[in-house]
Amino acid sequence: MSDDEREEKELDLTSPEVVTKYKSAAEIVNRALQLVISECKPKAKIVDLCEKGDSYIREQTGSMYKNVKRKIERGVAFPTCVSVNNTVCHFSPLASDETVLEDGDIVKIDMACHIDGFIAAVAHTHVLQEGPVTGRAADALAAANTAAEVALRLVRPGRKNKDVTEAIQKIAAAYDCKIVEGVLSHQMKQFVIDGNKVVVSVSNPDTRVDDAEFEENEVYAIDIVASTGDGKPKLLDEKQTTIYKRAVDKSYHLKMKASRFIFSEISQKFPIMPFSARLA
Repeated sequence: MSDDEREEKELDLTSPEVVTKYKSAAEIVNRALQLVISECKPKAKIVDLCEKGDSYIREQTGSMYKNVKRKIERGVAFPTCVSVNNTVCHFSPLASDETVLEDGDIVKIDMACHIDGFIAAVAHTHVLQEGPVTGRAADALAAANTAAEVALRLVRPGRKNKDVTEAIQKIAAAYDCKIVEGVLSHQMKQFVIDGNKVVVSVSNPDTRVDDAEFEENEVYAIDIVASTGDGKPKLLDEKQTTIYKRAVDKSYHLKMKASRFIFSEISQKFPIMPFSARLA
């Protein structure tokens, strides 16, 4: 077997080594999620929660594959985000942000970890209150959870991406909720967190995706957000963008010395995966 053939085989889930890396990344990111959940308390600063999640992933992955011939990239595949109440997703503030959690908040946590580019992503919704969740908040939680369970069962060889889109909307409607528009579930490959095969949460003229069929040994991150509103995100507060990803298919010709320095730092520290501006 040539080196190219061996490299190609390593990308396939039929390789035990690849499966091991996925499992290891999943174990780490699930522990990181539990850590962040345990720290979600009234008056906790959101930026501190994000830092705890990212730091745990970096520490745990940093202790793996240290004595190998080929350097194994590993670490945070998507920064820890803590999005509260009507903030849809991807809130990972800068160090100067003073936003804190409050009693009764609905907290959406998401993050991802990778080992050698094989990515495990997790998300969870946590409510800051004692006792069971009731009312419309409970409807939204149940709609999202049930839709996710059904989606996981539909992502199977031979099924289509539109099967998932149709099913999750029907489930949300049963709880008198809406699936939030603009949320995409991507196929993931080695070092690719947003692959070409996509499951759109709500099909409309603004977010069309190509029809696709799921195939054996593919990996997907299923991302579902349910709302008691109309499911159409609105810009209520212009939060500064804090998560970026380098466009590896583009070349940059920067004139300013400061720009070249920043780009060099990003290229070295975050060559492919999304990153938080806190760390840049």
